[in-house]
Amino acid sequence: MVIKQVKHWMKLRASAAEWKPVADWAAKRGASFHIEEEGKGFTIEEPNHALGKLLIEWGLPQRDYIDTPEMRLKLDLKLQSDLQVMVLERSLMELLEAQVFEAYTDTLQTRMDADTPEEMRWLVMFPKADVWPSKVARQRFGACGATKELAQAWIGGALSEALALASQDLVPAGQSFVMLTQRGNLYMRYGMSDPTVESMQALVRVAEVAAKEAQLVNARIGESGIWASTSTAAWQPSGTPPTGV
Repeated sequence: MVIKQVKHWMKLRASAAEWKPVADWAAKRGASFHIEEEGKGFTIEEPNHALGKLLIEWGLPQRDYIDTPEMRLKLDLKLQSDLQVMVLERSLMELLEAQVFEAYTDTLQTRMDADTPEEMRWLVMFPKADVWPSKVARQRFGACGATKELAQAWIGGALSEALALASQDLVPAGQSFVMLTQRGNLYMRYGMSDPTVESMQALVRVAEVAAKEAQLVNARIGESGIWASTSTAAWQPSGTPPTGV
Protein backbone atom coordinates (compact mmCIF):
# COMPACT_ATOMS: atom_id res chain seq x y z
CA MET A 1 0.00 0.00 0.00
CA VAL A 2 2.83 2.39 0.91
CA ILE A 3 4.66 1.64 -2.34
CA LYS A 4 1.48 2.30 -4.31
CA GLN A 5 0.99 5.63 -2.53
CA VAL A 6 4.59 6.62 -3.22
CA LYS A 7 4.23 5.80 -6.92
CA HIS A 8 1.01 7.80 -7.07
CA TRP A 9 2.70 10.77 -5.38
CA MET A 10 5.67 10.56 -7.76
CA LYS A 11 3.36 10.48 -10.78
CA LEU A 12 1.45 13.53 -9.58
CA ARG A 13 4.71 15.34 -8.85
CA ALA A 14 6.00 14.59 -12.35
CA SER A 15 2.73 15.83 -13.87
CA ALA A 16 2.87 19.00 -11.79
CA ALA A 17 6.38 19.72 -13.06
CA GLU A 18 5.39 19.00 -16.67
CA TRP A 19 2.36 21.29 -16.54
CA LYS A 20 3.88 24.06 -14.42
CA PRO A 21 3.78 26.59 -17.31
CA VAL A 22 0.06 25.92 -17.72
CA ALA A 23 -0.51 26.17 -13.97
CA ASP A 24 1.40 29.48 -13.88
CA TRP A 25 -0.67 30.79 -16.79
CA ALA A 26 -3.87 29.85 -14.98
CA ALA A 27 -2.68 31.56 -11.80
CA LYS A 28 -1.96 34.78 -13.67
CA ARG A 29 -5.55 34.73 -14.90
CA GLY A 30 -6.87 34.30 -11.38
CA ALA A 31 -7.89 30.72 -12.16
CA SER A 32 -7.43 27.51 -10.18
CA PHE A 33 -5.43 24.57 -11.57
CA HIS A 34 -6.15 20.99 -10.52
CA ILE A 35 -4.44 17.78 -11.64
CA GLU A 36 -6.89 14.93 -12.20
CA GLU A 37 -6.61 11.51 -10.59
CA GLU A 38 -3.48 9.56 -11.59
CA GLY A 39 -2.16 12.65 -13.37
CA LYS A 40 -4.08 11.84 -16.56
CA GLY A 41 -5.30 15.38 -17.11
CA PHE A 42 -6.05 18.71 -15.51
CA THR A 43 -8.82 21.21 -14.95
CA ILE A 44 -8.66 25.01 -14.97
CA GLU A 45 -11.51 27.02 -13.48
CA GLU A 46 -11.76 30.77 -13.93
CA PRO A 47 -14.95 31.93 -12.19
CA ASN A 48 -14.34 35.62 -12.76
CA HIS A 49 -13.79 35.65 -16.50
CA ALA A 50 -15.27 38.79 -18.05
CA LEU A 51 -17.69 36.84 -20.26
CA GLY A 52 -18.75 34.26 -17.69
CA LYS A 53 -17.34 31.32 -15.76
CA LEU A 54 -14.63 29.61 -17.82
CA LEU A 55 -13.84 25.92 -17.46
CA ILE A 56 -11.02 24.18 -19.32
CA GLU A 57 -10.38 20.45 -19.13
CA TRP A 58 -7.57 18.47 -20.73
CA GLY A 59 -7.43 14.71 -20.74
CA LEU A 60 -8.68 11.58 -22.47
CA PRO A 61 -11.07 12.24 -25.37
CA GLN A 62 -14.81 11.86 -24.92
CA ARG A 63 -15.53 11.44 -28.64
CA ASP A 64 -14.50 8.60 -30.95
CA TYR A 65 -13.61 11.03 -33.73
CA ILE A 66 -10.80 12.47 -31.58
CA ASP A 67 -7.90 10.01 -31.43
CA THR A 68 -5.64 12.07 -29.16
CA PRO A 69 -6.11 13.67 -25.75
CA GLU A 70 -8.48 16.61 -26.04
CA MET A 71 -9.01 20.05 -24.59
CA ARG A 72 -12.60 20.87 -23.63
CA LEU A 73 -13.64 24.44 -22.99
CA LYS A 74 -16.88 25.77 -21.56
CA LEU A 75 -17.94 29.41 -21.14
CA ASP A 76 -21.09 30.05 -19.13
CA LEU A 77 -22.73 32.85 -21.13
CA LYS A 78 -26.32 32.41 -19.95
CA LEU A 79 -27.58 32.57 -23.52
CA GLN A 80 -31.12 31.67 -24.44
CA SER A 81 -31.51 27.94 -24.94
CA ASP A 82 -32.77 28.57 -28.47
CA LEU A 83 -29.34 29.75 -29.57
CA GLN A 84 -27.94 26.52 -31.01
CA VAL A 85 -25.16 26.96 -33.55
CA MET A 86 -22.02 25.01 -34.39
CA VAL A 87 -18.82 25.46 -36.33
CA LEU A 88 -16.25 22.74 -37.03
CA GLU A 89 -13.19 22.07 -39.16
CA ARG A 90 -14.41 21.20 -42.64
CA SER A 91 -12.67 17.87 -43.21
CA LEU A 92 -13.91 16.73 -39.79
CA MET A 93 -17.41 17.85 -40.77
CA GLU A 94 -17.25 15.77 -43.94
CA LEU A 95 -15.99 12.77 -41.99
CA LEU A 96 -18.78 13.04 -39.43
CA GLU A 97 -21.40 13.50 -42.17
CA ALA A 98 -20.21 10.31 -43.83
CA GLN A 99 -20.29 8.44 -40.52
CA VAL A 100 -23.74 9.65 -39.56
CA PHE A 101 -25.10 8.81 -43.01
CA GLU A 102 -23.78 5.28 -42.63
CA ALA A 103 -25.24 5.06 -39.13
CA TYR A 104 -28.68 6.25 -40.17
CA THR A 105 -28.86 3.79 -43.07
CA ASP A 106 -27.73 0.92 -40.85
CA THR A 107 -30.20 -1.67 -39.56
CA LEU A 108 -29.37 -0.50 -36.03
CA GLN A 109 -30.79 2.98 -36.62
CA THR A 110 -32.58 3.20 -33.25
CA ARG A 111 -29.43 2.37 -31.34
CA MET A 112 -27.40 4.83 -33.36
CA ASP A 113 -29.93 7.57 -32.60
CA ALA A 114 -29.15 7.14 -28.92
CA ASP A 115 -25.41 6.69 -29.24
CA THR A 116 -24.51 9.19 -31.96
CA PRO A 117 -22.84 12.33 -30.52
CA GLU A 118 -25.00 15.42 -30.63
CA GLU A 119 -22.69 17.33 -32.97
CA MET A 120 -23.10 14.57 -35.57
CA ARG A 121 -26.89 14.68 -35.30
CA TRP A 122 -26.84 18.45 -35.71
CA LEU A 123 -25.23 18.00 -39.12
CA VAL A 124 -28.34 16.09 -40.16
CA MET A 125 -30.96 18.11 -38.28
CA PHE A 126 -29.82 21.69 -38.81
CA PRO A 127 -29.39 23.80 -41.97
CA LYS A 128 -25.91 24.93 -42.89
CA ALA A 129 -24.63 28.46 -43.27
CA ASP A 130 -23.33 29.09 -46.77
CA VAL A 131 -22.30 32.74 -46.67
CA TRP A 132 -18.99 33.54 -44.97
CA PRO A 133 -17.36 37.01 -44.88
CA SER A 134 -13.99 35.26 -45.19
CA LYS A 135 -13.34 32.94 -48.14
CA VAL A 136 -10.55 31.28 -46.15
CA ALA A 137 -12.90 30.51 -43.28
CA ARG A 138 -15.49 29.10 -45.68
CA GLN A 139 -12.90 26.79 -47.24
CA ARG A 140 -11.68 25.53 -43.89
CA PHE A 141 -14.81 25.38 -41.72
CA GLY A 142 -18.47 24.46 -41.83
CA ALA A 143 -21.30 25.91 -39.75
CA CYS A 144 -24.89 25.02 -38.99
CA GLY A 145 -27.62 26.11 -36.60
CA ALA A 146 -31.17 25.58 -35.44
CA THR A 147 -31.97 27.97 -38.29
CA LYS A 148 -29.79 29.18 -41.13
CA GLU A 149 -30.36 32.76 -39.91
CA LEU A 150 -28.85 31.93 -36.54
CA ALA A 151 -25.78 30.28 -38.06
CA GLN A 152 -25.28 33.10 -40.58
CA ALA A 153 -25.55 35.73 -37.86
CA TRP A 154 -22.99 33.97 -35.66
CA ILE A 155 -20.32 33.64 -38.35
CA GLY A 156 -21.24 36.88 -40.11
CA GLY A 157 -18.94 39.12 -38.11
CA ALA A 158 -15.66 38.84 -36.21
CA LEU A 159 -15.85 35.07 -35.77
CA SER A 160 -15.29 34.46 -39.48
CA GLU A 161 -12.03 36.40 -39.43
CA ALA A 162 -10.91 34.78 -36.17
CA LEU A 163 -11.41 31.34 -37.72
CA ALA A 164 -9.58 32.37 -40.88
CA LEU A 165 -6.58 33.38 -38.75
CA ALA A 166 -6.83 30.19 -36.70
CA SER A 167 -6.72 28.09 -39.87
CA GLN A 168 -3.16 29.25 -40.56
CA ASP A 169 -1.61 27.24 -37.72
CA LEU A 170 -3.93 26.64 -34.78
CA VAL A 171 -6.51 24.60 -36.72
CA PRO A 172 -4.73 23.01 -39.69
CA ALA A 173 -6.60 20.78 -42.12
CA GLY A 174 -7.68 17.59 -40.41
CA GLN A 175 -7.49 19.05 -36.91
CA SER A 176 -10.25 17.93 -34.56
CA PHE A 177 -12.06 21.18 -33.74
CA VAL A 178 -15.71 21.68 -32.80
CA MET A 179 -17.31 24.74 -31.21
CA LEU A 180 -21.00 25.19 -30.44
CA THR A 181 -23.51 26.99 -28.25
CA GLN A 182 -26.07 25.05 -26.26
CA ARG A 183 -27.92 25.23 -22.93
CA GLY A 184 -26.79 28.85 -22.64
CA ASN A 185 -23.10 27.99 -22.88
CA LEU A 186 -20.29 27.98 -25.42
CA TYR A 187 -18.42 24.68 -25.77
CA MET A 188 -15.24 23.75 -27.62
CA ARG A 189 -13.51 20.44 -28.28
CA TYR A 190 -9.98 20.36 -29.67
CA GLY A 191 -7.62 17.43 -30.17
CA MET A 192 -4.49 18.33 -28.20
CA SER A 193 -1.66 15.92 -27.48
CA ASP A 194 0.58 18.59 -25.97
CA PRO A 195 -1.25 21.23 -23.89
CA THR A 196 1.05 24.20 -24.40
CA VAL A 197 0.32 27.63 -22.98
CA GLU A 198 0.53 29.20 -26.45
CA SER A 199 -2.07 26.89 -28.00
CA MET A 200 -4.41 27.24 -25.02
CA GLN A 201 -4.14 31.01 -25.10
CA ALA A 202 -4.96 31.02 -28.81
CA LEU A 203 -7.96 28.74 -28.34
CA VAL A 204 -9.30 30.87 -25.51
CA ARG A 205 -9.04 33.92 -27.75
CA VAL A 206 -11.06 32.18 -30.48
CA ALA A 207 -13.63 31.11 -27.89
CA GLU A 208 -13.89 34.67 -26.58
CA VAL A 209 -14.58 36.02 -30.07
CA ALA A 210 -17.19 33.31 -30.61
CA ALA A 211 -18.74 34.08 -27.22
CA LYS A 212 -19.04 37.80 -27.94
CA GLU A 213 -20.62 37.13 -31.32
CA ALA A 214 -23.03 34.68 -29.68
CA GLN A 215 -24.02 37.34 -27.18
CA LEU A 216 -24.81 39.72 -30.04
CA VAL A 217 -26.95 37.07 -31.72
CA ASN A 218 -28.59 36.32 -28.38
CA ALA A 219 -29.65 39.94 -28.06
CA ARG A 220 -31.24 39.75 -31.51
CA ILE A 221 -33.20 36.68 -30.49
CA GLY A 222 -34.72 38.73 -27.69
CA GLU A 223 -35.75 41.44 -30.13
CA SER A 224 -37.18 39.27 -32.92
CA GLY A 225 -38.57 36.20 -31.21
CA ILE A 226 -37.48 32.67 -30.40
CA TRP A 227 -36.06 30.24 -32.94
CA ALA A 228 -36.70 26.51 -32.92
CA SER A 229 -34.68 24.41 -30.48
CA THR A 230 -34.08 20.78 -29.60
CA SER A 231 -33.38 18.98 -26.36
CA THR A 232 -29.72 18.02 -26.49
CA ALA A 233 -26.59 17.33 -24.48
CA ALA A 234 -23.37 18.18 -26.29
CA TRP A 235 -20.85 18.38 -23.47
CA GLN A 236 -21.07 14.92 -21.97
CA PRO A 237 -19.66 11.76 -23.54
CA SER A 238 -22.18 10.33 -25.98
CA GLY A 239 -24.73 8.02 -24.38
CA THR A 240 -24.46 9.58 -20.88
CA PRO A 241 -26.84 12.01 -19.16
CA PRO A 242 -25.64 15.60 -18.60
CA THR A 243 -23.99 15.97 -15.21
CA GLY A 244 -21.55 18.53 -13.88
CA VAL A 245 -19.83 20.20 -16.81
